[in-house]
Amino acid sequence: MHIMEQKYKIKTKNREMAYYRLGEGKPKKLILLHGNASSAAFFFPFIYKLAEGFDVVAPDLNGFGDTEASPVKAPTALMDWADDVKALADALGFEHFALLGWSLGGGVAWQAAIRYPEAISHLLLLSPMSPYGFGGTKGVDGQMYDPPGWGSPGGFANPAFLQKLAEQHTGDDPMGPRAVLEKSLFAKGWPVEKEYQDLFVTELLKIRLGEDYYPGNYQQIPAFPYVLPGDKGISNSLAPQYAKVTGILDIQPKPPILWIRGDQDQLVSDRSFSDLAVLGSLGLLPGYPGEEAFPPQPMVAQTRHVLEQYKEQGGVYKELVMEGCAHASHLEDPERFLKELLDFLG
Repeated sequence: MHIMEQKYKIKTKNREMAYYRLGEGKPKKLILLHGNASSAAFFFPFIYKLAEGFDVVAPDLNGFGDTEASPVKAPTALMDWADDVKALADALGFEHFALLGWSLGGGVAWQAAIRYPEAISHLLLLSPMSPYGFGGTKGVDGQMYDPPGWGSPGGFANPAFLQKLAEQHTGDDPMGPRAVLEKSLFAKGWPVEKEYQDLFVTELLKIRLGEDYYPGNYQQIPAFPYVLPGDKGISNSLAPQYAKVTGILDIQPKPPILWIRGDQDQLVSDRSFSDLAVLGSLGLLPGYPGEEAFPPQPMVAQTRHVLEQYKEQGGVYKELVMEGCAHASHLEDPERFLKELLDFLG
């Protein structure tokens, strides 16, 4: 397999970044940003199709893959990752580029558009986090609870999964990375050949672990939901007090936005299986106060609400629902995904 030979490294003003680059020299530039618990490799094999028409770059973000790592500060993490992306673009000579962000990378893409709107020609959001973060808000307008962050899992993660990551487990244990990836990303099992499955597992296992990285720190509390987000690490970057990106409404110029989501997505949805409210309503977390006091976060409805405001303020967006897909529609239905992407990018 030749995939790993295509990962490069470059020293930017912020850090040494590892990245894939295919289609070098083509006039249209496209940068791809991966999600949590993954790396740039998760765009294979789809990236080969993109490279037929674009100069495509897919970096490993800080804390993931082979990029030089430094502790992730949750309150500024989305902005810091966005700054790294712009520094990489500058180092490669990309003055104007389309930006696709997937899941956590969607949050980075939101933030990059806020900080560098003049550099981004098109914004593509693939199963992105809500513009109000992950957990800890209610209503389409993202109302936070008191104290801020209450209801968000923050830096808490399943201890069994963390143990398998620490053990560098590559087998088929139900709490190992291979099984967790299959269950969380795809609606109908692995859609890619085994060589790519193995690559994804290998790349996931490069994630830095601990309070400064994945998943981060958290505070224990005596009553439901038993944890509060901390201020360190990757997963805390999604807590609502840090992750709000509604500043997208104020940017000029406003790039056109394509929002892509799978109708079977169980990670980012209006009833996400990672939402503590949903887990409580299913009886998996004791002491749940009920949906009136703590309803599930309407992640999809929140995204649509913000994008409708974006449209009202002069922006353009399209919502694309990928039928039969979960959290990784670029891998689950690559033909339709590519067609829609090409239509959007012209």
